[in-house]
Amino acid sequence: MPAPKVLVVDDSWTDLTLIATPLRESGFEVVTAADGDEALEMVGTERPQCVVLDVVLPKQNGFQVCRKLKQSEASRHIPVILVSGKNTPLDKKWGLQQGADLYITKPFDKEELLMGVRALIGIGI
Repeated sequence: MPAPKVLVVDDSWTDLTLIATPLRESGFEVVTAADGDEALEMVGTERPQCVVLDVVLPKQNGFQVCRKLKQSEASRHIPVILVSGKNTPLDKKWGLQQGADLYITKPFDKEELLMGVRALIGIGI
């Protein structure tokens, strides 16, 4: 059985690595994108089981990407985790209103990230 595929989207190489590494080490296949446009393309071509999405991105921000994913018949079933340095209660509320399944703030605990991904794609914790 192939490993579950997770798309990680962040324009910061450091943050991309901090998110992708624990996912890979836990057995997930990880594909990456560096901006909102690339993220939407990758969802269509890679068909991930989950998207971990930064909010502050070039071209289209994470809120816009999340909204588009959740409005599309082809991708609305894909869980989206927003990961952001924007950490006010209003930011979190807005992210969830855009369709995000989970909102995690940076700096994040890698166990929280892994548990969130596992729970959203339905594999044992």
